[in-house]
Amino acid sequence: MADAGPQFQLPLAAADLLRDDGRGHYVVQEVLPPRELPPALVAFRAAFRSRGALAVLQHFDAVYSVLHHFRTAGSNVKEDVLELMVQVVSRHSSELSAILSDSRLSLANRAAHLNALKMNCYLLTSLVDAFEMETCKNRLLEADPGGKNKKNHARTSGPLWEEEREPVLQLLTQLLQLDLRQLWGGLSVEEEFVSLMMGSCYRILENPSISHQRYRGTREAVTHLLARALLHCGQMFGATLKITQMLQHFEHVAPVFAQAVSLWANEYGLKSLVGELLREIGQKCPQDLAREASGLKGYATFITELAEQIPALVLSNMSVLLHHLDGESYMMRNAILAAMAEALMQVLNGDELEEAARGTRDKFLKMLQAHVCDVHSFVRSRVLQLFTRIVQHKALPLTQFQAVVSLAVGRLKDKSVLVVKNAIQLLAAFLSNNPFSCKLSSADLAEPLKKEVQKLQEMRDRVRSTAVAPVVTPEEEWEAMLPEVRAATQQLFQPLQEGEEEVLEVEETVESTVEQITGLLRKLNYKSAARLTQKALCRFQGKEPFSGPMEENEEATILDVLKRLYTVCCAGSCQGENSEDPPNDNSHNNKEVAQEEQPQTELVKQELLVQYLQDAYNFSVKITEALNLISKVMYENSVSVVQEAIEFFVTVLQFGMPQALLGVRRMLPLIWSKEPGIKEAVLNAYRRLYLSSSEDSERAKAHSLVHSLSLIMVDASLGTIQCLEEIISEFVQKDEIKPAVIQLLWERFTEKSRCSSLERRAAVMLLGMMARGKPEIIGSNLDILVTVGLSEKACEDYRLAQEVCNVLSKLAGNPKPALDKNSVPFRLPQNHMLFSCLSETVSKGFGQPSTHWIPFMEAAVTLIYQLAEGAEELCAHILQVCSQQALEKLQESDGQNAGDSPRRDSDGAGSLPTFMLVHLVSLVGQVAMQQVAYLEVSVSAELRRRRLLKEEKTKKNSDSNKKQQRSQSTGNETTMEEELGLVGATADDTEAELIRNICETELLDGKHLFSAFVPLLLQICNNPGLYSDSALSAAAALTLGKICMISSEFCESHLRLLFTMMEKSTLPGVRSNLIIAAGDLAIRFPNLVEPWTSHLYARLRDPCPSVRQTAGLVMTHLILKDMVKVKGQVSEMAALLIDPEEAIVGVAQNFFGELSNKGNAIYNLLPDIISHLSSPDCGIEEESFHTIMRHLFSYITKDKQTESLVEKLCQRFRTARTERQYRDLSHCLTLLPVSERGLHKLQDNFDCFADKLQDPAVYNCFQTLLARFCRAGGKPEAKTLAEELEQKLSACHNRGLDSAETCQEGSQTPMPVPAKRKTIASSRRQPLSPANRDDDDFVTPQPRNLRNQKRDQKRPPRKKVMITFSSSDEENSSEDEQSAELRDEETPTKTTPITRSSARRLR
Repeated sequence: MADAGPQFQLPLAAADLLRDDGRGHYVVQEVLPPRELPPALVAFRAAFRSRGALAVLQHFDAVYSVLHHFRTAGSNVKEDVLELMVQVVSRHSSELSAILSDSRLSLANRAAHLNALKMNCYLLTSLVDAFEMETCKNRLLEADPGGKNKKNHARTSGPLWEEEREPVLQLLTQLLQLDLRQLWGGLSVEEEFVSLMMGSCYRILENPSISHQRYRGTREAVTHLLARALLHCGQMFGATLKITQMLQHFEHVAPVFAQAVSLWANEYGLKSLVGELLREIGQKCPQDLAREASGLKGYATFITELAEQIPALVLSNMSVLLHHLDGESYMMRNAILAAMAEALMQVLNGDELEEAARGTRDKFLKMLQAHVCDVHSFVRSRVLQLFTRIVQHKALPLTQFQAVVSLAVGRLKDKSVLVVKNAIQLLAAFLSNNPFSCKLSSADLAEPLKKEVQKLQEMRDRVRSTAVAPVVTPEEEWEAMLPEVRAATQQLFQPLQEGEEEVLEVEETVESTVEQITGLLRKLNYKSAARLTQKALCRFQGKEPFSGPMEENEEATILDVLKRLYTVCCAGSCQGENSEDPPNDNSHNNKEVAQEEQPQTELVKQELLVQYLQDAYNFSVKITEALNLISKVMYENSVSVVQEAIEFFVTVLQFGMPQALLGVRRMLPLIWSKEPGIKEAVLNAYRRLYLSSSEDSERAKAHSLVHSLSLIMVDASLGTIQCLEEIISEFVQKDEIKPAVIQLLWERFTEKSRCSSLERRAAVMLLGMMARGKPEIIGSNLDILVTVGLSEKACEDYRLAQEVCNVLSKLAGNPKPALDKNSVPFRLPQNHMLFSCLSETVSKGFGQPSTHWIPFMEAAVTLIYQLAEGAEELCAHILQVCSQQALEKLQESDGQNAGDSPRRDSDGAGSLPTFMLVHLVSLVGQVAMQQVAYLEVSVSAELRRRRLLKEEKTKKNSDSNKKQQRSQSTGNETTMEEELGLVGATADDTEAELIRNICETELLDGKHLFSAFVPLLLQICNNPGLYSDSALSAAAALTLGKICMISSEFCESHLRLLFTMMEKSTLPGVRSNLIIAAGDLAIRFPNLVEPWTSHLYARLRDPCPSVRQTAGLVMTHLILKDMVKVKGQVSEMAALLIDPEEAIVGVAQNFFGELSNKGNAIYNLLPDIISHLSSPDCGIEEESFHTIMRHLFSYITKDKQTESLVEKLCQRFRTARTERQYRDLSHCLTLLPVSERGLHKLQDNFDCFADKLQDPAVYNCFQTLLARFCRAGGKPEAKTLAEELEQKLSACHNRGLDSAETCQEGSQTPMPVPAKRKTIASSRRQPLSPANRDDDDFVTPQPRNLRNQKRDQKRPPRKKVMITFSSSDEENSSEDEQSAELRDEETPTKTTPITRSSARRLR
């Protein structure tokens, strides 16, 4: 018999075992010092070998002492005691199974084993807790390498414990699987004993690393141990509280508990725990959760994960959570909505749902749809994600398709990038999982829908004509009549109106009266029938059917009698009719029923078909609407949104929607994106659409690829073709385009394969694109290109010849100077057949009217200058031949005029066909332009290459004498220059000066061919009335600009003519061409064009959209290349943001997007833009001003910029003159994300706008700003400051101007004089408006420095006037900007230096 000893009471704390409670419980006698622990453990191990698990009854204190000194004990001691206790508990567990089944177990033995069990489990679980605490401490020390206690950190035994943790938990689980109630006398297991196990489990779960994948076994062991503990004690309430507390304080346990609860419900039958947990979470106050926010993430994750694993149980308890949908926490809303979605996908899915389940499904779907428009963007985004999963699982009923698609399309306009991204994903999921068709073109669906609707209508008409009237019972007829009968009866109790008489009398007998009343009812004369019934009730009182309690409710009695009379009468008439029908056999009746049901069945089928087609058509229309919206978001800043948009268009195109091709084209410019992800997405999209063909043979795949790429190039712009070229060259370089494709393209070009002229031209273009990746594709077939593309038939199709020239230009390679001095540029001799063919084709087509000759001529001249040796001689010959043709035509015209009309001789005027003159002028301009480019680029690069070769050769020759040169003590000036690199820089400048002299002195002198055409060109430009043809005027204007590019002297003398034409010409083509020419001149001769800058800006307000767009593009390039000074005039570019033309708005948006990348450019310009656009002289509407400012302020993202702008805008209130300007400035303040420091700026500058707060609009703007700041949250001090500022705003607004001055004592800000400022402002804006100028006043503007000198000589100095709305970053040069026009006698003698960066410039 074992000696049980004192009863062991499980302590609440370890120290309780050191105190005697006086009730005979076990007390630790002695806590051993650390040095005695190893011998004590050895003694315990020896006793364990002899006595088994009961040895703990005598050696408990030894293990307790280890726990007491756990922090300081050595790792060997800890490992020994853990190993020993595991062995003890394991042996005890194996022994207990036999002991518990022994019916002869004595009370003493039972008590001994109970004490030993509790002691062993207490010691083992205490060791578990101690090791867990040590492990957590170690991780904290590792996370903080600069922390203290490194010595203790080195003495841990973490790796051993991580290996032993899972076996220990499994051991405890095995122990709880025994029927331990026998040790407690058949009663339930002691609650404290089970809590001991559960406490260790909770302690392990508190460790953040438990959620790692490598501890999956440990998590499962904890889960099973907790399940066994719950089964033993049944304490659901305590477990519920503990789990919810841990969810609140430890976020990482949410997925662990979700998996555990799911396991408990499925394997252990603890389903009630799910309801208890959800009820406990549901009882949390939403307001408290929003304030604390500590357990929100844990609760939300738990609900979401639990719904994924056991959706049916969560669904049955969903009602306790629904009130959180109205709470402030977006995470709880997301979790509950996710739980609904899981229920919809896994439980409420299918067509065989019961009525209640179908109602729940519809309710959940309605809630999800409502939260698509949630106030929080994360909720909107999450709901769209959930709908995407629902659609992918095919759990969305067809009746809800259209509603959800409409919501998704609406979210494409959302401000949140995340919402837009998920809306695109949802629409793509709808497409991929749509139940309608693999082809969703609305145009293809409209015709079948119309046809089937017509067929349905015909079927309905046919069924309606043959259908037997439905059998309606008398009771049903009476119910339909009752409202009218009741109304007629109620009129009986009202006095008779004038002219109304009682003409009805009751018959003598009851039968005749009944017939009379029923006849009136059939004739719908309800009032007379009711009146007759009322009289019959009085006369035949007590006789059927006129018996009833008249005195109680007369109206009800009358209605009851009328009902009985009508139903009995109708029933009798129906029986009579039926009795007269001849009897029929059953087979005949069945046939008739079948014949009647057949049309009805066909009608139902047709209705279903029409409904299906209608749904498909509506779905297609919505997707088409989405295409337009998504194509606009394709150029957002968010990479993920752009990638989703690209993926969406790929998906849509695979469903055969023709509108998707526009989106596929629109994504082409994204190939130039700086983001690698976007560029790769475009490449993958085109790879999937065109390279991944489903055809079997290589030839079929080649046909498919060529056909698809040819479709893209139909009516494609030059920009689109350049983008496609970049993509195809990428594919060629990676060998993704097979040789069969190239072979097919050559066959189409040479007409070996039948194709249209359009397809042939596309084949040439595609070959050119591929040649960029592999030039040998063209180089090895040069003769074929020339003989086929530039043959005698070239005049029949100039566009094909033009494309051949463009393809051949790929052989020229990069025109920029190569760093490799050994790379000789590719040139062909003058006598090559290519140039003879080009010359012949150009000359032959010169005398023929063709709209395509000029583009071909330009391509041919460009190709000659790129590839020919002595290109200027070839082009001079072409010019001479064409000029000779023109002269011959003119002489021929003169001869005809002389023969027909002798009087024409005196005028000396012949006539040349307009098209020929246009051809001549265009040819001269193109040759002039290419001659300049040839000198500046090709000749310059060749001179530099040859010089470098010569220098290298000289250097090699001088290497042998280098030592002798160094030993000499003579001056080494040349060597110094060489070391400093001055020799190369000087040579570069010398070469540049040589080319400049050629352009200035030779190209336009009397000996050169160009000089012969200048008088003709000036004659056309100076006489627009005489030469009124629009094509001729446009060509002459462009050629004038090209010739101005040759010489600065010629340019300076003709700039006035060029800008006069730009201002005064009535032809949009002329104005557009001159804007382009002026832009090129601004880069080549910036000092000459700089005084005319205001005239370029003026074209941004041109009445013609095409001119405005051209001006916007030119100014974009000039400003971004720093060739134009940017000041207040940039507001003209800002005004394009509200242009009616979408393309022009795109130009302006692109400009400001690029400008925002240039440091603080937009921030520096904003004050001037605001000043100009809010000025009354500008004419910008208030709503338009708001639109512009919303776009510009979106680029202000830095806190310092925001704070500075707040201060600047507040200061602007001092100089504002009108109420409109007050409102504009206050609106701009609302567009800034004001921080706490920004709020301080408002407070410091309150006196600037205090007197403006009486305006309701201004006051509302400040209120909006403060409200947004308060919603964003912040420090209590900031909120206090906001409240004080709001009180001051309210006080100033309510009291008006006088009170505002009282509120701000000491505010002595002087107000400027508006009259003077108005004069200056108006004078500054005069040059922007062409309407302010007369023809005589259009003179050459002079540089500002000369203007200032002459103004100072002519008038005495005046006081400096304050310029209204001048920016702090702007120069204080108001007098310089008073006028942009000068008089004729003020000839410029000195230009404003505008330098261009050059590699050749000496520093």
